[in-house]
Amino acid sequence: MARQILTLNQISLKGLERLPRDCYEIASEFSHPDAILLRSHKLQPGDIADSVVAIARAGAGVNNIPVAECTARGIPVFNSPGANANAVKELVATGLLLGSRGVVEGINYVHTLAGEQDHVALNKTLEANKKQFKGSELSGKTLGVVGLGAIGSMVAEMALTMGMDVVGYDPALSVEAAWRLSSQVKRADTLSALFARCEYISLHLPVLDSTRGLINAELLGAVPAGTCLLNFARQEIVDEEALLEALDGGKLRRYIADFPSPDLIGRDDVILMPHIGASTDEAEDNCAVMAADQLRDFLENGNIKNSVNFPALQLERVAGCRLSVTNANVPRILGSVLSILADENINVIDMLNKSRDEVAYNLIDISSHPEDAILNQMRALEGVINVRMIGDCT
Repeated sequence: MARQILTLNQISLKGLERLPRDCYEIASEFSHPDAILLRSHKLQPGDIADSVVAIARAGAGVNNIPVAECTARGIPVFNSPGANANAVKELVATGLLLGSRGVVEGINYVHTLAGEQDHVALNKTLEANKKQFKGSELSGKTLGVVGLGAIGSMVAEMALTMGMDVVGYDPALSVEAAWRLSSQVKRADTLSALFARCEYISLHLPVLDSTRGLINAELLGAVPAGTCLLNFARQEIVDEEALLEALDGGKLRRYIADFPSPDLIGRDDVILMPHIGASTDEAEDNCAVMAADQLRDFLENGNIKNSVNFPALQLERVAGCRLSVTNANVPRILGSVLSILADENINVIDMLNKSRDEVAYNLIDISSHPEDAILNQMRALEGVINVRMIGDCT
């Protein structure tokens, strides 16, 4: 029977093509889908049918998905980190240029001259007034990059090629991200140290309890007068009241962001874009392909990659049937599952177990298919969240 994938946004065709039509049905309406594939749709807990075993977002952030509720139900939530990194990096480059030169003001000024038909007079006017749009070059200036993941590391590398000095801060820097990072990127030991030494600061952080409102009055008070702050990450990480005070007081010369809000729209010292950081054909294709591939690998093999709430786990399939068990991360549950299998003379061929926070996830390859009564016996164990047979026996 084909698996049903519920799509809650328009998903790139290149991504949907990764799900073979002989194995998957894809539609925007299903009563009992196996999985959900979405982009920006705001998903409510009540929207997730009992049949759903996985949710994948074709994008990086998952603040539109009720992750805690999904975790409690044993539903892994996948995202697509890095798939839109180049698109965001290029928009940050645009933001840096807009923040260093009077480009927007110059364009707006030229629009006011639309009625001038005399070329000589027009050129004379332009020459007389262009000095008010003079800026400064980025080369030789210092850029602080807060968050050195897929996007932040690319922004740092780009800034180096533009002749900027780069200072980075990321207390959660992964080994993989560290390998991507140029040795020319200087490290700041604290966030306040970075804010105190940079003329441009670019934010690349997810929204977490620890990052919500992180850019506050104390940090903004530490910046050199005339600093330019760029936010192409998430609106919630900047305390807007503190931001307005820093702009009004001259601490910040310019705020450039991808997240308009009523109190910021119309200010001369603010440049706002309509959340277009990942709005390129290439980024949408890349995100959809990554999300679809991860979703398919989970549905067909139980493997997990780039989940925001489950541990990463990859187990090569060799033979037999595959069983997945999700349970609370407490002792003796896996042992009880294995005892049930042993009592039925079902041999374990291979197994992998990993945990993340409060959840443990197990893939178990076994010699034969257990009867439904045996699976229900596992489901009845205290602490077991769900049990799933994956594919046919080989």
